[in-house]
Amino acid sequence: MMTIEQAKWEADKINKSLAEVKEALDYDGLKKRAEELRKEQAKDDFWNDMDNAQKINKELSRIESKIKHYDKLYSQGEDLEVLIELTEDNSGDESAMEELQKEINAFSEAVESLKLETLLKGKYDANNAILTLHAGAGGTEAQDWANMLYRMYTRYAERVGYKVVELDKLAGDEAGIKSVTFKVIGENAYGYLKAEKGVHRLVRISPFDSNARRHTSFASLEVMPEIENKNEIKINPEDLKIDTYRSGGAGGQHVNKTESAIRITHIPTGIIVQCQNERSQIQNREQAMGMLISKLIEKQERERLEKETELKGDLKKIEWGSQIRSYVFCPYTMVKDHRTGCETGNITAVMDGDIEQFIFDYLKKAN
Repeated sequence: MMTIEQAKWEADKINKSLAEVKEALDYDGLKKRAEELRKEQAKDDFWNDMDNAQKINKELSRIESKIKHYDKLYSQGEDLEVLIELTEDNSGDESAMEELQKEINAFSEAVESLKLETLLKGKYDANNAILTLHAGAGGTEAQDWANMLYRMYTRYAERVGYKVVELDKLAGDEAGIKSVTFKVIGENAYGYLKAEKGVHRLVRISPFDSNARRHTSFASLEVMPEIENKNEIKINPEDLKIDTYRSGGAGGQHVNKTESAIRITHIPTGIIVQCQNERSQIQNREQAMGMLISKLIEKQERERLEKETELKGDLKKIEWGSQIRSYVFCPYTMVKDHRTGCETGNITAVMDGDIEQFIFDYLKKAN
């Protein structure tokens, strides 16, 4: 059990880290910018330009969220100082020391979490994310693995308070899924989930093999930011090939009887997007165009980063055959990220969405 002196030292160290976070956030600059935006909101003609008003409201909301987050941690640090003083007066009370230890650990984790947020300074890091999972070669086994990963990411989203909206899904032949595209809605969703793009490898005893042999399966994950300003990139209509088809799977008579699903091919790049989640062809077309813009922006950003050599050599490029992470169910249990070396034996927790340790380690190393 820690001593009071150790507790004071730990608290002081965490508060120093919080001071560094304040500087990294540009806390004073955020307060100044928030005041400027509030003055804009107070103008009589503020709502005359709806697009600009929504943009200002969104920026202010994000800034206020960061300010409140820091203020809450600052108050937590002050409360911890008081708790240390009270515990010092009862230093013989083991339960009080245990409670103090818990509070210090919680404060440390909260500061570390905010510190990681300051690393998300990319142009699109604050945006929602659009993810697409593809099963690799291997039929049912790989399709089941893609479905397991889909569940893992939806559970992760639930854990951190994000919302998931399915955009397109192609069921597997016997089980699982061949592919699925879904949107993760929440502050910094892209900033965090971009760490997950790449090839994910599974090793297990196959439940689909009557001889109970060990199988290796692969699935790839694409991660793109949802682009709010659709005019950010220009698309020539002549560069698009648009196909309609009948939606498959669940959805009732409407989706099965009408060609409401949309597939768009961007001829210059070969990028293909499709959407069948919405009931109308117009809605699916709008969603698919948004996905295409996001893919083109992500491609543009990736090429820019590669040119500027901002991608470190030890962080593998997202290519088939260069898996970023392995999930081993047999002969032992382990999940290991090959880019950072981060690993855990608690594979059940990981498959239930506990992947923050991998995301955080990646962000630390990438920055």
